[in-house]
Amino acid sequence: MYISLLNLHFYGDFLENLEVEKCISGMNFVNDWATWRKTVKEQIAQAKKMGLSESHIEELAQAFTSFLAEKVCPATPEEELLKEMWDTSSSDERKVLTRILFKMMEK
Repeated sequence: MYISLLNLHFYGDFLENLEVEKCISGMNFVNDWATWRKTVKEQIAQAKKMGLSESHIEELAQAFTSFLAEKVCPATPEEELLKEMWDTSSSDERKVLTRILFKMMEK
């Protein structure tokens, strides 16, 4: 299952209504941290090319991360850490985490 930041923008209503009893384990395209970073970096670049503002991209990323934290089983130690950080964070802290992750992707 592959859900990009841009797809989330268009399918947000669908995802809000999606009910999954167990977490999804089918994130086959992300097998390691380097692949995940590359994928996210490409999605951010694509969103910018489409004219989405940085703040709008961050909002989409927060919604996407919330979906992943709630519905997807962490497959790597890094994903487990991110999930735990996300689940523990307040709304404002999640905004900061998103900005930090974006900075990491720019390296």
